[in-house]
Amino acid sequence: MDDLQKRTWAEISLPNILHNYRAIRASLPAGCRFLGVVKADAYGHGALPVSKLLQEAGADYLAVSCLDEALELRQGGITMPILILGHTPHEYTETLIRENITQTVSALAKAREYSAAARALGLTLKVHIKLDTGMSRLGFLCAGDYFDRGVENVIASCQLPNLEPEGVYTHFSVSDEDGADNERYTREQFSLFCRVIDAVRDRGGVRFAIRHCANTGAVLHYPEMALDMVRPGLLLYGYGDEAGKLGLKPCMRLVTTVSTIKHYEAGTCISYGRHFVTPRHSRVGVLAIGYADGLLRSLSNRCSFAVAGGFAPQLGNICMDMCMADLTDLPQAQVGSEVEIFGPKNDLNALARAAGTIPYELMCAVSKRVPRVYHNSEFGDRSSEL
Repeated sequence: MDDLQKRTWAEISLPNILHNYRAIRASLPAGCRFLGVVKADAYGHGALPVSKLLQEAGADYLAVSCLDEALELRQGGITMPILILGHTPHEYTETLIRENITQTVSALAKAREYSAAARALGLTLKVHIKLDTGMSRLGFLCAGDYFDRGVENVIASCQLPNLEPEGVYTHFSVSDEDGADNERYTREQFSLFCRVIDAVRDRGGVRFAIRHCANTGAVLHYPEMALDMVRPGLLLYGYGDEAGKLGLKPCMRLVTTVSTIKHYEAGTCISYGRHFVTPRHSRVGVLAIGYADGLLRSLSNRCSFAVAGGFAPQLGNICMDMCMADLTDLPQAQVGSEVEIFGPKNDLNALARAAGTIPYELMCAVSKRVPRVYHNSEFGDRSSEL
């Protein structure tokens, strides 16, 4: 770690990602494809290294959010199919086709724009149709009174010249949530998805080679919804309260160091806003991580970090580049000691609950200025030092 000045870094275990991929894949029906979600820099794990691993391991597809993310992978040597989940302006149709990138189509108007652009080039654009079955975000409206019109619009989109409608998909909004009402809603989404696909086939003769709707929650809770391909996101990286069901392993460890230790008398105010006052003589460590590194300010005074000898409660408001922690009862912790923000010793799920958010946000929040260090073991030997 000398080249990182031992400040703050994120350790990524490539073997754990491979283990998770294989474990998820083994749980799927025979012939079901695997799409690895690598948007948002692979949830902070590094889109290119993760994509290279999945490509070598035999995954079938990758998913990104936007054209920039897709081009980063192509420029990095990724040749496998890539699906853009979000919108791409039709002006970039030539780029999509030239780079062999599959584009989501979420409305008839967008389909017409892509078709016209591809036709002008004399080329064909591969697309996946997105259905809005209850997420109320992107997708052809098809619920309730919109069913017939939605089916007509999907058929019309698929019959446009110079478009190749390879796939169709939807996104579940509560497949990872417990409770009978959430299960009912997810099953209604799935039923609507299947009914639209059947109607598009029966009324328009359109058959899709790839039907996919199973995100992380559905892979875990609704295996019958796997269809032709699944799209695990958080699950691939070993997080979520139920990742243990498949024996998955966390793949990121966020680490910082103790840069300074100071002693304060009882009654001393700590950090901005004076929201923490020492109740006793305290040994306080200044840690080299703050919200500019991705440690959410909402965690202030609500969490603890793993350090030599135990857990150190975080004290006061988290600053941009640093924060403070109570080392009074942890004499083993010294200047230069490593502190695990989250990882094998400090559960990311618990940290997310303390912040009032989800694990996705904490992983994606780890900023670009935090170096990623890739290990060919679980987390290197360093995690055993705590």
